[in-house]
Amino acid sequence: MFERKPIVAELTTPKAQLLLIALFVLGVFVLTFVTGCGNADETSSGSASTDAPAQGEDLTGMLTVEGSDTMVNIAQAWAEKFMDENPGVMITIKGGGSGAGIAALINDTVDFALSSRDVKDSEFEEGEAHGVDIVENVTSYDGIAVIVNPASGMTGISLDDLGKVYRGEITNWSEVGGNDLDIVLIGRDSASGTFAFFHDEVVGADNDYSPSMRNIKTNMGIVSEVTGNPGAVGYVGMGYVTDDTVTLEIDGVYGTVDHVLDGSYPLSRRMLMLSNGQPAGIAKAFFDWIEGPAGQQIVADEGFVPVN
Repeated sequence: MFERKPIVAELTTPKAQLLLIALFVLGVFVLTFVTGCGNADETSSGSASTDAPAQGEDLTGMLTVEGSDTMVNIAQAWAEKFMDENPGVMITIKGGGSGAGIAALINDTVDFALSSRDVKDSEFEEGEAHGVDIVENVTSYDGIAVIVNPASGMTGISLDDLGKVYRGEITNWSEVGGNDLDIVLIGRDSASGTFAFFHDEVVGADNDYSPSMRNIKTNMGIVSEVTGNPGAVGYVGMGYVTDDTVTLEIDGVYGTVDHVLDGSYPLSRRMLMLSNGQPAGIAKAFFDWIEGPAGQQIVADEGFVPVN
């Protein structure tokens, strides 16, 4: 009768030992492969979580915005509402004029520059020299309102005559159909985008403002000066007009929302937030929100013209 040998004894033969070693190596290989696949899945999952945060995740971070005094009130309103909706975000707003904001962007000290005028070719070139790619992002539109004191007797003026007024060629309101009052010129300071826009569109790019013009830093400062001086004339963003002054028709057209949108009002302009390249991250989230319903409602509430 055949006598079966114990298993232990069978594994002690040379062939059995080789078989045992092979099985052991194969087992280690399989275990390593399975473990490696598991780790790879975990790494991929972790990377995806970092690169693409889950929808609805709270925004956090800081943004700095500087520039146009015409836009500073609307920018402050945007920032306050956005921060209310995103408590982890801090946005600081500073005026100083479009030129100051553009200079800050070129020097890479702000996330956005506010500008109530288009960027000059020289500023694009300066930005490029500093490694800054200036991008113009349109937030809204505006019309520059020309305001006078009610005592002037004026209700409208041609664009051509307005240029003569600001060049100092017309010095009394009676010369253009108003009362016999000497004209007192009020304008913005040279850092203002409104100053530059009005100069190019009204005074003429090849001409100078009258040396008698008083330069005022803010829109509200101009409103105050015109309100308090019977012969005064000034120019401000539409959102700053009050009932204490008279807003003039220009070439028979008032600066209304409809007239700005259809281009019939001659002193219409874009309101810009400038960035270094296309906005990204929290800056993009803020600008996208400005373009959305909440941001554009604030545009309308502040007296400007929504982009939509």
